[in-house]
Amino acid sequence: MTHTQKRIFTSQVVMVLSTASAVVGIGFLFWILGVLIINGVDALTLTIFTTEGTPPGSGSGGLKHALVGQLMLVFYASMFGVPLGVLAGTYLSEYSQKSKIGEMIRDISDIMMSAPSIVIGAFVYAIVVAPMGHFSGWAGSIALTIIMLPIVLRTTDDMLQLVPSTLREAAFALGAPKYKVILQVVYRGAKAGILTGILLAVARVGGETAPLLFTSFNDNFLNMDMMQPVASLTVTMYNYATSPYEDWQKLGWAAAFILSMFILAINILGRLILLKKKVK
Repeated sequence: MTHTQKRIFTSQVVMVLSTASAVVGIGFLFWILGVLIINGVDALTLTIFTTEGTPPGSGSGGLKHALVGQLMLVFYASMFGVPLGVLAGTYLSEYSQKSKIGEMIRDISDIMMSAPSIVIGAFVYAIVVAPMGHFSGWAGSIALTIIMLPIVLRTTDDMLQLVPSTLREAAFALGAPKYKVILQVVYRGAKAGILTGILLAVARVGGETAPLLFTSFNDNFLNMDMMQPVASLTVTMYNYATSPYEDWQKLGWAAAFILSMFILAINILGRLILLKKKVK
C-alpha cells in the first residue's frame, strides 16, 4: 500500500467513525426528546398555567407559582448581568486590549464559565443567605447573575473585536469622540453577536437548579416577595419528579417539557439572528 493509499484509507476510516459518532449522539438526543415530549405533552393541561401547587393526591395542582418565580429570577438576573457583562466586555475590547489587567479579567472569566454552578450557589449562600439568616429570591438572582456575567462578557469582548478597525478609524477621522464611536459604530456592527450571547446566557441560567437550592430554595405557593424564598421551575421539577406521588411526577414531566421548549426556543432564536446577519 502506497503512502497516498494509506492517507486515503485513514481519511475514510476517520470519516466513518466521525459519522457513526454523530449518528449515535443524534440518536440519543432524539431519544431523550421523544421521551420528554411523550410524557410532557401527556401531562400538559391548561390548569398547569393557572393553578398553584396543591398537596399530593388532589390531582388539580399546577405550576403557576414555579413559572412566575422562574421568570422573576431570570428577569432580575438579566437586569444585573447583561449591562455589567456588556460594559465589562466593552472595556476589555475598546480600552484594555493588550493590558495585563485585561488578560487577567479574561482568564478569570474563562474560569468562571467552567466553574460548577453548585459552587457558585454555595458561594452566594455563604455571602448572602447566611448573613441574612434566610433564603431569598434576591440571593437566587445574584447566583444566576454570577453565572450569566462571564458568558455575556466574553461574547461581547469577542464580537466587538470582530468589528473592523477601519470603521473605528473612519469615525475618528470624522471627529467623533470615542464613546460615540463605540455606541454608534462598534455596537451596531456587533449587535447580532452580542444579542446572541445574551440569549445563550439567559438559556444557560434558565436551566440551573443547583445554585437555586442554596439561595432561593423553593416555595409551593406563589410568592412575589423577592426577600423571601421564591419558587423556581427547575427546583419544582426536581422535587416533583423525585416524589413518590404520581400526580406530582406528571407535573414534573410537564415542567421539564416547558423548560426544555423555552430553552430550545431561545437557542433557535439566537441561531436565526446569526443566520440573518450572515445572509446580509
